[in-house]
Amino acid sequence: MAQQAYVTETDNGGSGPERRESGLRRLTDRLKGLVAGWRGDPRVWRRGIVPAALAVILALVMLLHAQIPNVVGNLGSLTETFLPWLGLFVPVLLVLALVRKSATALIAVLLPAIVWLNLFGGLLVDRTGSGGDLTVATHNVNAENTDPSGTARDVAASGADVVALEELTAGAVPTYEKALASTYRYHTVQGTVGLWSKYPLSGVKPVGIKLGWTRAMRAAVTTPAGQVAVYVAHLPSVRVKVEAGFTARQRDKSANALGEAIAHEQLQKVVLLGDLNGTMNDRALNAVTAQMRSTQGAAGSGFGFSWPASFPMARIDQIMVKGLEPESSWTLPETGSDHLPVAARVKVDTSS
Repeated sequence: MAQQAYVTETDNGGSGPERRESGLRRLTDRLKGLVAGWRGDPRVWRRGIVPAALAVILALVMLLHAQIPNVVGNLGSLTETFLPWLGLFVPVLLVLALVRKSATALIAVLLPAIVWLNLFGGLLVDRTGSGGDLTVATHNVNAENTDPSGTARDVAASGADVVALEELTAGAVPTYEKALASTYRYHTVQGTVGLWSKYPLSGVKPVGIKLGWTRAMRAAVTTPAGQVAVYVAHLPSVRVKVEAGFTARQRDKSANALGEAIAHEQLQKVVLLGDLNGTMNDRALNAVTAQMRSTQGAAGSGFGFSWPASFPMARIDQIMVKGLEPESSWTLPETGSDHLPVAARVKVDTSS
């Protein structure tokens, strides 16, 4: 009896692009099938009014965030601090629309999606460049840091030419000075903020930001490409309290004072390094943000969240410039602090 030979062909799923295309095709087919099943349903437009209304409200909150008053608990600033995270509600509302089989809700969800992409879609694109002639970094080292030496070495390893440190304690300053001495020839500490530089410093002075002690300073750094005024600042902390909401009155006053000092700066090229305890969306920082550019927004990749270090949710540590061109911006690995260090490379000589 003759034996028949059977050959089984193994399907390996194709190449990566082919598998992705196949997966996208299947998803599209399922959505088409879902929508086709709704066509004969007379209630498809009447269902899902609640998720549709929530989608419209979400879109309005993101679109008109600047109009939310700060009178009660600084609600406007609180919303602006975590504004990017409101985008997480979009997929939730999308699922609700699909579960409810509501065409009305499905269309309404497009509104917050479009608004969010308009506000933050640019941050999803890698805008980093390879140019620049000055690298700067800033880090709130945390007064309770148990490894200041390690933190200093980590920041120095970034290759930054200029480093700003905030929340320095008197007891920890000698440790930072010793750990950074071999990399940075010049440095100054004013109150609880300090500046370390590979290039000469001049015109060093504290900057008053309406506090009883020094938490901001200014220095001129003479780089090979020209002089740059460098400001280091640590604005007061904000608190979220049940009975008072988002308390930030002192931070707001300090931000206004810092903005005024920068506005009167004589040098044309200015860098601001520090923990501003606020995001670029927070209207309370307008005195600063209205006259300076964020390196993360101009030349970063992603949102660059810096706090808290264990699970970053907001970019409150800022590097901002005026009269210089941002080329790249990034966050550094976690140290012994509750903040992540942030760094940027900028172009001082903008003549070419």
